[in-house]
Formats: sequence, C-alpha cells, structure tokens
Amino acid sequence: MKEVLREIGMIARALDSISNIEFKEFDLTKGQYLYLVRICENPGIIQEKLAEMIKVDRTTASRAIKKLELNGFIEKRGDANNKKIKKLYPTEKGKSIYPLLKREHDHSNAVALKGLSESEVEALFHLLQRVRKNVEKDWEYVKKGNKRNY
Repeated sequence: MKEVLREIGMIARALDSISNIEFKEFDLTKGQYLYLVRICENPGIIQEKLAEMIKVDRTTASRAIKKLELNGFIEKRGDANNKKIKKLYPTEKGKSIYPLLKREHDHSNAVALKGLSESEVEALFHLLQRVRKNVEKDWEYVKKGNKRNY
C-alpha cells in the first residue's frame, strides 16, 4: 500500500516548519498562526469550537490561545448571556498581521499545487476531504476515551 499518510504528514510538517521560521519575527511559533487565522476568520469563536476546527485537544488549544493573548494578538471577552463562555477576538495587532498570514497561505497553496491542472486540484481536494472525514470518525471516537481496534 502506498504511504499516503506519510506523504501528507511530510507536507504538513514542511509547511509548518516554513511558517514557524517566517513568522518567528512576530513571535508566532508552534502553529499559533493557524489559531490566529481561524480567530480572524471567525471572530467570537469559543475555544472548544476552535480546538475542534483545528483538530487538537483542549490543552493544546489552551496553550496556544494563552500565548496569543499574552503577545497581544487576541483577546477573550465574556459572552453577554453566559459569563462562563469566553469568546475569542483578534486585537488590532492580530488583525494587522492577518493579511500577511493569508498571503503566506495563498503562496504555499500555489507552490504546493504548481503543475496540477484545475481538474487535478479539484479531484485532490475532494479525495483529501474524504480522507479527512474518515480520520475524523476515529478522532472523535478516540477523543471520547475509546480505543481503536487494529
């Protein structure tokens, strides 16, 4: 069987490494830029939903969010109806760096898909979505404390 997941992993780690190096001057490391992008795209998102969106556990998300807050990229605000709920918003500093993060994403996308036809990109996108959905089922199952049978 082809090592598809190994290839996907290498691509993800290479892109993550590039971004960590390029965003170091902004004190954005260890994938924090990904959280900032999602918060800029979804102002008012709650931490649990953000963790689910990025596919990380709550502790990992909490650490990244705390660092982003300490560095002034985001702020937490209480919900008007439920004081226990803290919503995440980008600060002006966070909003100001978002266009750079978006340009980096678009550039990386263009580099990664170079030489592929539009129909190949479309097919790849749909195939990867199917793979993600398959993996998400196991992720949800294990996240609830279950053990996979393999």
